[in-house]
Amino acid sequence: MSLDERKLKILQAIINDYIATAEPVGSRTIAKKYDLGVSSATIRNEMSDLEEMGFIIQPHASAGRIPSDMGYRLYVDNIMKRHKLGEREKRLAVSLISKNINQIQYLMDETARLISKLTNYATIFSDPIVKNTRIQKIQLMSLEGNKLMILIATDGNIVKHKIVEVRYLPEDDRLYEISTVITEMLKNQLMENIDENCKDTLYQELTGYDEIVSLVFDTIEQFVASVEKEKFHISGTNNMLAYPEFSDVEKAKNLFQTLEKKDALSKLLSEPKNNNDVQIYIGNESGIEEMKDCSIITTTYEFGNNITGTIGILGPTRMNYSQVVSVLNGMVENIEDVLNNLHNKKGD
Repeated sequence: MSLDERKLKILQAIINDYIATAEPVGSRTIAKKYDLGVSSATIRNEMSDLEEMGFIIQPHASAGRIPSDMGYRLYVDNIMKRHKLGEREKRLAVSLISKNINQIQYLMDETARLISKLTNYATIFSDPIVKNTRIQKIQLMSLEGNKLMILIATDGNIVKHKIVEVRYLPEDDRLYEISTVITEMLKNQLMENIDENCKDTLYQELTGYDEIVSLVFDTIEQFVASVEKEKFHISGTNNMLAYPEFSDVEKAKNLFQTLEKKDALSKLLSEPKNNNDVQIYIGNESGIEEMKDCSIITTTYEFGNNITGTIGILGPTRMNYSQVVSVLNGMVENIEDVLNNLHNKKGD
């Protein structure tokens, strides 16, 4: 639906003011704060047209208006300007790289915390999905009692571990030797393609340690199963409590319960993105009743052909879309840079 330039400017003014104040916006406010070159009476008439067209709504009997989901949609699709990461954000992104992060899970945790800090919204991110995963190292470590930690590192800098109880726990020196044998046998093998011949060979090499070898293969199978399915995490949910939209205890409770379940978000965040561009879900567009007062902006990150993941930002529908998109795109570039640096270091 097309609007003339004046209506677009008035809609943008309403959105900008409402994002900043969380208060319904009247024609006098627009006339005073925004140099549109028309009287408040003309602005009032234009606002009536915008309301009739569904782009703004009147929440109360007062003269003020707020954007509707449709108004926000028009704004993000046709009016909003996309900016590069600001200097402050760039400095914080550089500080993230300088931490010498060498595991993707830790990188994602740190990135999510940084995004929440920069935007004052909640951050949603998935564990990376790794395809065609090759084993780089397997390490066995003894714990208290008869407990054994099995640690698996892959070529995508993904590290998983599992703690199991064994009937017999070898001494640390012997565990190191067993780890070395397993790593030498399995290094650079695709986890998904470990066959029975490989297993039989390893059992023969480590005669007398069948239980440990069996547990290693079980852990590898569980690793493969876990990386084929996206798991989502949320950081900075307490930020949502700072917004008047969630001052109502019951509304905030329902939102938090929905976020805790994560199932509702899983399908939404797993939807394919076009050319790694952002996807913006405004209010009811998410299809989640408890999140009708929220917007979610998501995108994917990629590393090579075998690692993908999703990262997004959750805030009220009056979120600062322009800032959020710039932060999200900038941080995704940062993630991909770090992943490439890790890969290059490994190749040196």
